[in-house]
Amino acid sequence: MVRDGYYYALVLIAAAFVVGWLARPAWAAIPVLLALFFLWFFRDPERVIPDAPGAVVSPGDGKITEVSLVTERGEERARISIFLNVFDVHVNRSPIAGVVRDIRYQRGKFLNAMNCASAEQNEQNIVRVEGEGQSVVFKQIAGLLARRIVFVPKIGDRLERGQRVGLIKFGSRVDVLFDPGASVAVKVGDRVRGGASVLAYLQAKGELANAAGYSAARGPQ
Repeated sequence: MVRDGYYYALVLIAAAFVVGWLARPAWAAIPVLLALFFLWFFRDPERVIPDAPGAVVSPGDGKITEVSLVTERGEERARISIFLNVFDVHVNRSPIAGVVRDIRYQRGKFLNAMNCASAEQNEQNIVRVEGEGQSVVFKQIAGLLARRIVFVPKIGDRLERGQRVGLIKFGSRVDVLFDPGASVAVKVGDRVRGGASVLAYLQAKGELANAAGYSAARGPQ
């Protein structure tokens, strides 16, 4: 359970006592039900993290809405977008093991997270992690209801694959960008679980160099 859930629940339970005392006891059921909803919303289940070499795991629970190639800062990258509705677990996890090299918070709009324009225009937190011979970027993107993005690690921190790193409150989106030569393991419409579902398999830079050298040695086929 994320501690925010306890804060919301305690406030609402206190409100239920006040409402029940000042008005009819039946009215206290509304804040009590809301308190139960927040306790459920901020759940934080344990996950079995895949240990396959090069695996990129999902940063969050949700539905795959896009698998595409995009240009990010002049570089071609593969992008997988995941939409988190209000009923999904909203705890975010690191997609790979590595070191946090960059964190950039971008203020912006609160478009529907299903809208592809939200990837660039919405308020978001952009994190770059380097590890396993690769660099992976993942974005915590606010949606229509989300008004707070939480990311705990600092630049220079070492993360493990699937490690909890923060959350986005209420409906939102997470994007993962990585080397376009990776083997993608999901498709649009798939549902994924944060830390447990593999999105793609990266090839270490050394393996890429060896493969290129081998092809050059063999010559044109």
